[in-house]
Amino acid sequence: MPGPSGGGNEGGGIAGAGNTEGGNTGGGNGADGNGTEAEAVDLAQALHASETRFRAAFTDAGIGMALVDPEDRIIEANPALAEMLGHSVPDLIRLHIHELLDVEEEARRVYLELLRGDRDRIRLEKRLKHRGGHAVWTNVTISLIRDADGRPQYTLAMVEDVSEARRLGDRLHYQAVHDPLTMLPNRSLFFDRLAGAFAEADQRIGLCYLDLDGFAAINDTLGHHVGDDLLVAVAERLEQRFVARGHLVARMGGDEFAVLVPRSAGPEELTALAAEVVALLSAPYDLAGQRVVATASVGVVERPVPGTTPTDLVRDADATLSWAKSDGRARWALYDPERIASQTTRQLLATTMLPALERGEFVVEYQPLVSLQGAPEAAALCGVEALVRWQHPEFGKLSPDRFIGIAEETGAIVPLGRWVLEAACAEGRAWLERFPESELFVSVNLAARQFWDSDVVADVAEILGSTRFPARLLQLELTESAVMGPAGRPLEALHALAAMGVRIAIDDFGTGYSNLAYLSRLPVHVLKLDGSFLEGFQEGGTEATAAVAGPARYARRQAADEQIVLALVQLAHALGLTVTAEGVESALQADRLRDAGCDTAQGWHFGRAMPPEAILALLTERRSG
Repeated sequence: MPGPSGGGNEGGGIAGAGNTEGGNTGGGNGADGNGTEAEAVDLAQALHASETRFRAAFTDAGIGMALVDPEDRIIEANPALAEMLGHSVPDLIRLHIHELLDVEEEARRVYLELLRGDRDRIRLEKRLKHRGGHAVWTNVTISLIRDADGRPQYTLAMVEDVSEARRLGDRLHYQAVHDPLTMLPNRSLFFDRLAGAFAEADQRIGLCYLDLDGFAAINDTLGHHVGDDLLVAVAERLEQRFVARGHLVARMGGDEFAVLVPRSAGPEELTALAAEVVALLSAPYDLAGQRVVATASVGVVERPVPGTTPTDLVRDADATLSWAKSDGRARWALYDPERIASQTTRQLLATTMLPALERGEFVVEYQPLVSLQGAPEAAALCGVEALVRWQHPEFGKLSPDRFIGIAEETGAIVPLGRWVLEAACAEGRAWLERFPESELFVSVNLAARQFWDSDVVADVAEILGSTRFPARLLQLELTESAVMGPAGRPLEALHALAAMGVRIAIDDFGTGYSNLAYLSRLPVHVLKLDGSFLEGFQEGGTEATAAVAGPARYARRQAADEQIVLALVQLAHALGLTVTAEGVESALQADRLRDAGCDTAQGWHFGRAMPPEAILALLTERRSG
């Protein structure tokens, strides 16, 4: 029986076992004597019709088809396959399939299983060779054709051209992993390449993470189209400079970019690269007919691959970029593990502060304030300053300098400050009930944010009422920056508090505005001189200070400090204010402050901050004395 393309006996294999089986069946009927001549004719006609239908389907099929012999040579091919590969049908006959495609080891193994009869069908995605030289991506289904006895005889390949779908998929994939504006690899591709770099465990890796300084201002003033042009220009400069070196340049989002060095030679290479980035991006840009100047800040991380992860690397680079920003911009900063540990601790304190307040981890200690009036031996306890401490379960007792700044930034200072005020007033009331003659005042610090984020006047009034602590024995301390600004809510609150009988003290006076003219219009009662003014109030000063400044220069500084303190005390008294000196550490300092007319003092010379029981013991001792 002729094959679809006149292939003679080989073409008969296209019909496969069906033709042979049909012949055997017909022959069997004849052998048994049960068939008739008419039945034989009908059978032959049916077989011919089947062959004709198959030939038509094979020839006219919209997908490529080929019949392949056990030696991997094409014995039949249809026009669709020939057109797909740029050949004619006769060109393909007897062509070895290896001339049309490269067979990988795994695909060859599976194909051999098919030829042995272990499989009936396999499906592959293969790249075939077009006569014109380009590739044709196809989905190939290969089916095994067996003879009448079930032995493998031929394979039938059905080939579907998926090149256009493949190109579309490639375009979509490219778009998915590249930034549409700058055409740089995007964040997704960056992390994919970063993971690949981490697969080389014996290497070092480096990352420069950068963004543009003041990019939002460029968008706002020059327009987003100029901002987009700037991002494109930055991308071009980075790509042209660093990609040829084998580095990956990616846009991470917004105005952030990354330069990844997969095989770093050490920190020196990365810091030199970061300095190069800063200089490269600082050169002016000509955008949309105008000259634009932009700078960049860079965070640098370089380390061995073992012991870190891609997430750690990017996180630390981002944190280091923030340091470069905070240190002045247009610069680079190198990762510092101690600094990151400090920031981690700071973040931990920020997130756990309010829960710690609810758990009762904060305590209040009190530092004595003594009167400097009269003889030194007659110095009497007249007040205390309430100082909050955090009994942290992990870090131990923390002093205010470790967490008050964090509390002010996060707003936790409002509930914390209120709690300290209530605890101090309650303790003051307990002392007053035990020692009514003491008239011991309690001084509590207030932060500027408490004036803006809460109703301080209402809070103070409520606490004084609930604790029954006299307003005249409460002193509220504020820094100069909190009260020396423009008139408004803080000033109104100060007048209201003073009207209640509460005393107002300016803390660390002399280190801020020191505007005595403005101070005269405020309801302030006490100035607390910063401890730095007492450096000259001691014999010889500290060895370190004297060594640096020299004896003569230090002597002049001592004299100047004494004159400044004396002048401040006199001016304060002229304004009707009393003066408290902070940071008194020696009897000599106390004596000189007393000679200068200072009213009260506090410091380690008179006592460190102590629990309320220790203050109670001092009051008991004073009564006994």
